[in-house]
Amino acid sequence: MTSAMSRRMMLQSLAGLGLLAFGTAACSSSASRGSGQAGGMSSATASTGGTGGTGGTGGRVFGAEWESHARTFMSWPASTNVWGDQLPGVRSDITRLARAVAGYEPVVMFARPEQADDAQTAVGNSVEVVPLAVDDLWARDTVPVFVHDGGTLKGVDFNFNGWGGKQKEHGDDSALAAALLTKYGIPRIQTPVVAEGGAFETDGRGTLLVTESSVVNDNRNPDMSRDDIEAELMKALGVTKVIWLKGVKGKDITDAHVDCLVRFAGPGVVLLDKPFPGAPADVWSEAAAQAKDVLSQATDARGKPLQVIEVQEPDPDRITGRGDAFVSSYINFFVANGAVFIPKFGDGDADANAQQIMRDHFPNRDVVALNIDNIASGGGGIHCSTHDQPGTPAQS
Repeated sequence: MTSAMSRRMMLQSLAGLGLLAFGTAACSSSASRGSGQAGGMSSATASTGGTGGTGGTGGRVFGAEWESHARTFMSWPASTNVWGDQLPGVRSDITRLARAVAGYEPVVMFARPEQADDAQTAVGNSVEVVPLAVDDLWARDTVPVFVHDGGTLKGVDFNFNGWGGKQKEHGDDSALAAALLTKYGIPRIQTPVVAEGGAFETDGRGTLLVTESSVVNDNRNPDMSRDDIEAELMKALGVTKVIWLKGVKGKDITDAHVDCLVRFAGPGVVLLDKPFPGAPADVWSEAAAQAKDVLSQATDARGKPLQVIEVQEPDPDRITGRGDAFVSSYINFFVANGAVFIPKFGDGDADANAQQIMRDHFPNRDVVALNIDNIASGGGGIHCSTHDQPGTPAQS
């Protein structure tokens, strides 16, 4: 009988087959170093469509992360089957992150009922631990994607299937979106699209960034074309323009989520992952170069050209973390009320450069740098581990 594979076990298996190398990310970008051909579909394009105002279709708005938050959701790492002897270290990183975010906004930590007391002891009274079955820590992908619809908060359930069936035992995480919405009395928006929260990036003004590799993929949406998926995303999220990036298929568990590749830092401004100078060309550097080319020529939903600012990765010889799945991208940052949380990797120059870029683009927020080496070793980062619930929607 074939055993189910965890996210981390899947990454280790891929590494054993020679498909992953140092720096490979579960939310992969050019931070990941491997070999082979760049995956994805044909050349990425920017598409427009939909109806409605500045927010999107029929008054539905997928807000930007820098807008106000009601709370941040996180999930307590649950299983030694996933993390093995690294579980204590991963829990330590999650505890550090939760406490730090709780200094700026409410944090809710979901934990298996039998682990809730231990989780509460670890995170302290500043974090609310809610007993609700979860499998792992990747709240960005398993919590619903929130929108405001005519001013009412709703959650889009993107039918989490373990990143295209790569992680078979994630039954509790697959049910988390619906369970959360029921618990908090938030209306549920259903969609035929299978995806994860880390696959989407928005400016809150109708523009959506997506990698084709993570959504236009038979392991998630086998009977849907890119046009079909785009139409459904516009309907579900209320966006009016989708900028498609090629991404990379089959080289990491997420099929190259956008949230380790490129993020909005404000209307018309994107931060793009840049490989460390001298790194050999590979599928990840090709994906970053293709994204840069597309974004440099693109306009947002309001017709404004995008300014592309590259954020250089750390020197792999100077970082403190290790592992075949280690994510060394600064792009997986999280914007909270009053703060930006960014990883630090031990390369003092690169860490300082990334932090200064965040200060430049989020001048009214504290920049909080955290060591998350244990989380990063499992193929994710700060953004992958957090999921914001919007507060009051911004006025256009």
